[in-house]
Amino acid sequence: MNKLSRNTIAALSAVADLQLPSESTFSLPEKVLQFGTGVLLRGLPDYFIDKANRQGIFNGRIVVVKSTDAGDSSAFDTQDGLYTLCERGIFEGEEVVSNTVNSSISRVLSAKSQWDAILECAKNPEMTIIISNTTEVGIQLVQDDIHSNPPVSYPGKLLAFLNARYEAFNGSKDHGMVIVPTELIVGNGKKLEGIVLELAHLNGMSSEFIDWLESSNVFCNSLVDRIVPGKPDATTKAAIEAQLGYQDDLLTMSEVYRLWAIEGDEKVKETLSFQLVDDGVIIEPDIDLYRELKLRLLNGTHTLSCGLAFLAGFVTVKEAMGDESMSSFISNLMLAELAPAIPYKVQEIVAERFGRQVLDRFRNQSLDHQWLSITVQFSSKMKMRNIPTLLNYYQTLACTPQYISVGFAAYLLFLKAVKEEGGKYYGELNGESYVIQDDKAAYFFEKWKTLSSDELVDVVLADKTLWETDLTQLAGFAEAVKVQLQLMLANGVYHTLKALIPVTA
Repeated sequence: MNKLSRNTIAALSAVADLQLPSESTFSLPEKVLQFGTGVLLRGLPDYFIDKANRQGIFNGRIVVVKSTDAGDSSAFDTQDGLYTLCERGIFEGEEVVSNTVNSSISRVLSAKSQWDAILECAKNPEMTIIISNTTEVGIQLVQDDIHSNPPVSYPGKLLAFLNARYEAFNGSKDHGMVIVPTELIVGNGKKLEGIVLELAHLNGMSSEFIDWLESSNVFCNSLVDRIVPGKPDATTKAAIEAQLGYQDDLLTMSEVYRLWAIEGDEKVKETLSFQLVDDGVIIEPDIDLYRELKLRLLNGTHTLSCGLAFLAGFVTVKEAMGDESMSSFISNLMLAELAPAIPYKVQEIVAERFGRQVLDRFRNQSLDHQWLSITVQFSSKMKMRNIPTLLNYYQTLACTPQYISVGFAAYLLFLKAVKEEGGKYYGELNGESYVIQDDKAAYFFEKWKTLSSDELVDVVLADKTLWETDLTQLAGFAEAVKVQLQLMLANGVYHTLKALIPVTA
């Protein structure tokens, strides 16, 4: 079976249920610089750009920057940047099964070995957009030298690129960039802008450049919402490839639902012209409502459920939704505790409607969204997605949240590493090791070694370096977490889940 590439496309024209790119796509100019090769970017921003190109609207391709050493980008080179996006789900009551060969990516460059080529892109007058997804920990201030090859951090790399842009066009105000981070951080665009400006001052950059940076570039807050598990299991992948007639090492699964909400004005709309082809792209002056609903209900539920579901023996979200106890937990967590406590003025009916829509998305039988992948950077996600809701729950309802307490206890248990090897920390479930991918893994490794479970709960909840507040001050919360953690340690996670007070989902 041939591998997907530009050379093999012609032979696929007779394949049913497969959308192919036209040859003219490959000659479109590069208009976007994208930091990140992950499946979320391929399944959402790159999806919109590809769709617009097919309709002759945006007419531009993407240069992707591989920012880290993790992962292998050779498949992009082998497949000429092509990949198949397989959408599966229900839309407006109708089942959707769609396969599209996405041709939005022009090339992938490594920041480590091809930094000069990346900076060369700054000289391209048609390149006007920068997109990123470097995870929540990517947008942080790091003491960075922007003249390094390359700078260490994403903000450092971005500043170096913008400086090259400034120099290439002699500070022309017409050659600034529209910068749209997609990291799940509240106010991601403005936070990134603040870090970049601070780095510019720390690097002693000229006042003229800093003025251009502030006045000629637009940093947009944005919110992405699409479940994109990425590559399916081997059996499913083989079946899809047999149907399509080619091998695709970048084959990407996604749900049908999609949303990219971007804070911007008419100028931003004009630059991001791909927004014309899909209602899933929303560009408005204020996107707070979209952000809060998604961040607190979808992402917040994922974060408070992932440790519990994984330790209870569920591999995927759809598998968990097929279990009465786990499904009830997820439903009640979302609708009874998170929805009423969103730290934003949201109509109750709007929150419930969105929540029930999310539950339907979780039940999508075509997607293998793994709980373990949702646990990546567990601690930073818990802080950002759930702590504001927890605080508002106490302020609004003035009682102890049962389901949040269970989810938090499972979070602590998941981070109980039993060994460290080569700088990586491993937990254990039923005699099998699992990797803990969390910046705080070393912190929890030491705490679990030296503290009892009750002591650990008190120390962790009181740690303001983790939460920026003392969670032991929330009446009854520490005790509720202790009880649930003790039950999980004594009886097992699934038994503890089953023993919860039954509430109709």
